[in-house]
Parts: sequence; structure tokens; C-alpha cells
Amino acid sequence: MSKSNKQCLLIGVFVLLVNMLSAQGFKSEEVIFQAKGDTISFGATITSPKEKGSYPAVVLVSGTGPQNRDCEMAGQPLFAQIATYLSARGYVVLRMDDRGVGKTTGNYMMATTADFAKDALQAVDYLKNYPNVDTKRIGLLGHSEGGAAISIAASQSKDVSFLVSLAGLATSGLESLFLQNESLVNNSPLTPVDRKRSNEINRLMFAVAYQYAESDSLENRLNETFNYWKEKDNIYFATLGIEHDHFRFPIWSYVQQAIGPWYRYFVRYNAQMVLSHVDVPILAINGDKDLFVDPVNLDCWKNYSKSGQEGRVTTKLLPNVNHLMQACKTCDVREYSTLGAMPDSTLVAIIDWLDTTNGITR
Repeated sequence: MSKSNKQCLLIGVFVLLVNMLSAQGFKSEEVIFQAKGDTISFGATITSPKEKGSYPAVVLVSGTGPQNRDCEMAGQPLFAQIATYLSARGYVVLRMDDRGVGKTTGNYMMATTADFAKDALQAVDYLKNYPNVDTKRIGLLGHSEGGAAISIAASQSKDVSFLVSLAGLATSGLESLFLQNESLVNNSPLTPVDRKRSNEINRLMFAVAYQYAESDSLENRLNETFNYWKEKDNIYFATLGIEHDHFRFPIWSYVQQAIGPWYRYFVRYNAQMVLSHVDVPILAINGDKDLFVDPVNLDCWKNYSKSGQEGRVTTKLLPNVNHLMQACKTCDVREYSTLGAMPDSTLVAIIDWLDTTNGITR
């Protein structure tokens, strides 16, 4: 079977599952709501139980990169899967398009993690006036960078009553760049020599970006650092006796990214400071084969948060699971599109924790 046919089959199975769950007691509504004190309007889908009542609610917050409300990555609608599963079991779930995507206005490229936290709180505020929502039980679920966004949101608002992190960021921005890029480089097809060179220049550039993140001289400093490294690297490479040098650091594109508002904020993000103000129950789940968010983040959720000091953080490390929460084999990025959706066992772990946290018995 071809890759495209496999993907069509997987999506077809997912659509069938959604239809089956819909018949078991939840409804779906598309909404557009206006941000308070801002010009942005958000396009979202809210799934909720059909029966009247007072239900806990969850806002889903995506990771890095402009995502639609279903959070479709590598052919898998991660957030649509989570929303339908939770709503079929008694939860109101809001998932929204990121800024500048779908029916949400705004400019994603000019936004920071702090802005995404504000967007999450706008969604919480909207749910406080949505039918059948228990306003005392509204929480946030974040994937990847969404973990940092939900942390910021919870540190700023008493309206957030719990957090769920899926491969969510709980280290500082600088540390996460070090860990993520070394993981990707060390699992890449680069030669050992080029891995060493890549890790070296990455660390240099990240450190300079951190040091000058709030300075107008950042662009010049980055270019100066690269040129200095390149002179030394040319001398080093000449000693290796290798005929052709295939290693190229994408200096122009990196600098353009680094001088933007998102990167300047992210590289200076202080997870320990933010989480020290978070005092709600937390569930943090990571795959042990995640190349983007190192499982060390699980310890940070416990060690940095006020909740962790009070014993209210639950962590789960899933074997052979990647960054998209898929059960994997080779577990590299190239495999993502060939894999299926998040395993049911992970969804069961989420719903069991949510039920316990929200006082629900089945």
C-alpha cells in the first residue's frame, strides 16, 4: 500500500471514529469570539456533551508553528482526536485556529509565547459564559511549546484550574534550544565530524542570541560570531584531509529567525520563574523517543512548579513514543507521516487523571 493510501485509510478510520463517538452523546459547534481588549477574533470548534449539565472544560493549546484548530501534523489531527475523545466522556473542549490561520485573525509571525498564553486565557474567558460549563473546572492542555504557553497562562490567572502537558516545554528557552538541537543533530545522518561542527556553532549562536536578545545589535553580533567561528572552522576542517566540505550552517535564515519577536522572547523564557507561580494540578506526559522536547522536562514540571512542591504533579514517561505522541519504531522525524494516531492508552491515561482531578466517577 502506498504512503498516500495509508494516510487516507488512517484519516478515514478517524472520521469513522468521530462519527461513532458523535452518536454516543456529544455535539460540535463552530464559534467565532472576539478577544477582549484586542482586535483579534478567534475561530474555534467547541465539542460538548449533548445532555444539559455542568461539565469541566479544556482549552487545547498548540505548539510551535501556525496550526489549525485540529492541530494537523504529519497527517494526524491531534487535537481533533483529543477533543472528540474527551467530549464523548463528559468534557467541553475548545480548540482554536492559531493567529493568522483559518478563521482566526492576527499575525502569527509577530506573536510570542506570551501572546499564545493570552490567547488561551481569552478562550477560558469565553468558556466561562458558554452553556453547561462549570466555571470552577476549566483547564488547559498544551502540546510542545503549548506547555510553556499554558504555564504562563496559569501563572497569570486564577481561572485556570488544571494543566495537561503533552510533550510540553518546562525548561528554559535557552536550555530547550540546546537539548532539542543536539538531539536532532545526534540523530541525523550527518557524519560524526559534521555533528560536532553543527553542535558547536549552534551552541555559540544560541548563547549570543540569549545574551543580546533585548539589544538592537543582535543581528550584528550573530553575524560576527558566525564569521569568527567560520575562520576557526576552516582551519580545523583543513586538517582533516577531507576533499569536499558539505557542511553548511544556514546563517542568513537563522539570523532572520533570531531577530524576530518570537525568538527573542523564547530564548529568554524562564520556565522556573513562571512555574513557581503555578499552583494547580498538573499532568505531564512525554515520550521517551521525543527528539524535540527532552523527557527531562518531566522533572522540571515537578521541581519548578509550586504544584510540584505540594505533590500535585503527575508525570508519565511513555516508551517508544515520539513528539507527536505516536507509538514509533525508528522514532525519527521522517517516520511521523507513516504512523497512526495517538494510542488509546494515552487518551485513557489523560481521561483517568482528569476524572480524578475533577471529582468525576464513572
